[in-house]
Amino acid sequence: MTLITIVGIALGLAMDAFAVAIGASIRLGHVSARQVFRFGWHFGLFQALMPVIGWYFGTHLEALIVTWDHWVAFALLSYVGGKAIYAACAADADAPEAPEMDPTRGWSLVTLSVATSIDALAVGISFSLIAVDIWYPAAIIGIITGILTTVGMLFGARLGLRFGRRIEIAGGGILIAIGVKILLEHLLAG
Repeated sequence: MTLITIVGIALGLAMDAFAVAIGASIRLGHVSARQVFRFGWHFGLFQALMPVIGWYFGTHLEALIVTWDHWVAFALLSYVGGKAIYAACAADADAPEAPEMDPTRGWSLVTLSVATSIDALAVGISFSLIAVDIWYPAAIIGIITGILTTVGMLFGARLGLRFGRRIEIAGGGILIAIGVKILLEHLLAG
């Protein structure tokens, strides 16, 4: 497999992570270097590990993974997007108990990292079927995803500062839309 092919696959896989980084960072407004690093690191790490896991399991669990991956991604992204919309609406209503959700920490970070990297699991399975050595492509996929996630975080934060709560609601909607897109792509392809 050529480097250009691997980079093309990596860019395709990283687009969801890029869009989610924009949507998630919109609500933060100002992002710290630590938040940007956490998001970029985790998204890149998960995006690099998932093809390795998919490659390892190869054809043994292919039918199970392909059957459920799109539903899992849809559910996770819809949950996080819905939570972001709820938090933005609660903040608009000046609810004092509305907790600040930081998508770069805790389970929100893990959930988003898994949801955006599930497609990479399928790529790993396909790599095993065509006997591609997984380590080099996995590293490239992780690096490209980390870079694009960082760029998305910085871009989304600027949008959040400029447009406030309305853009937070739009960011939550983007997460849900990405989940729906993943679901529809798999349902309509099969």
